[in-house]
Amino acid sequence: MSLGSNLSKFRKKNNLSQEMVALKLNVSRQTVSKWELDLALPNIEQVKNLSFLYDVDLVTLVDDDQVMNEIKAVMRNTTEDNVEQVNWTKVWSKKYPVLGIYQEVVDVEKYGKVIREMFEDIEHTYHYSKLDSMLVLKDILAQEWKKYK
Repeated sequence: MSLGSNLSKFRKKNNLSQEMVALKLNVSRQTVSKWELDLALPNIEQVKNLSFLYDVDLVTLVDDDQVMNEIKAVMRNTTEDNVEQVNWTKVWSKKYPVLGIYQEVVDVEKYGKVIREMFEDIEHTYHYSKLDSMLVLKDILAQEWKKYK
């Protein structure tokens, strides 16, 4: 969500008109409109005042992503005791829908076999644990992704 969308959402949530916000911040209604349309940015002092006016913390005001907040809540509530019960594919598919459907179209067994071979190769070649092998492959994948995109 953009800053402008957030500003509009929280203004409406607080039952305020653009005119009311403009009066409280000593700016024009057109300025508030430009902020909400992402045509202009409020300065830091104005953002702090908007945060106070809308009774929301600064981070939420400038970066309110409900799906990511839900994912973060699951992560905060995950412990070593319950980590195995969390369906991470389901959790992350809220943000990235392809994770909920790819199993129906992708040859998972084919790619899984290749990945298992890479795990085993790293594990045996470098005498890493299974977890360390997975972390190394994950890091290599992330580095390759940066080159690819």
